[in-house]
Amino acid sequence: MRIAVGVDLESTGLDYQKDGHRIIEIALCARDLDTGKTVKDLALRFNPRREISAKAYDVHGIKLSDLVAEPLFADKCAMIASILNNAAVIVAHNGLGFDKPFLEYEMGLSGVSLKQDLVWLDTMLHGLWATQDGKRPSLRELAFSLGFEYDEEKAHGALYDTQLMMDCFFAAREKYNLFKLPDEE
Repeated sequence: MRIAVGVDLESTGLDYQKDGHRIIEIALCARDLDTGKTVKDLALRFNPRREISAKAYDVHGIKLSDLVAEPLFADKCAMIASILNNAAVIVAHNGLGFDKPFLEYEMGLSGVSLKQDLVWLDTMLHGLWATQDGKRPSLRELAFSLGFEYDEEKAHGALYDTQLMMDCFFAAREKYNLFKLPDEE
């Protein structure tokens, strides 16, 4: 079975290199690439051992006090890498601009790495068809273009965002033959 793994991160802020921001939540949603059926969904939170920026909090609503009893990212890093390294494709919304580099950086801090030949599909970069003006779509716009509701109350929770993104990924593949992988073109 070929597995597609959707991934989404929430963090203490945007700049991990300059400001030392850390991952505080990750969702991994594994689906059978051929059928779209759920294999496993996983959401993990981490203690960042640093403050969460006000801007980041305004987006995801996660407080440091919510994370004090959670493990460090380093404690789960090898397991996360194993899941991603065994995927036929990793799907992320703004994945190439945010999730992939942030994840690789944070994994590097723990001495863990992702395989270099992993296939990443970015639903933001590859979803320009979802907006009338061809701009990079938000997840809300992508979902709307494919007939899915976007729940503002659940939005920006890593698991909700990843499940919705994977629904969009498979709907676009099935209905419109979009989001093709390199070996499918």
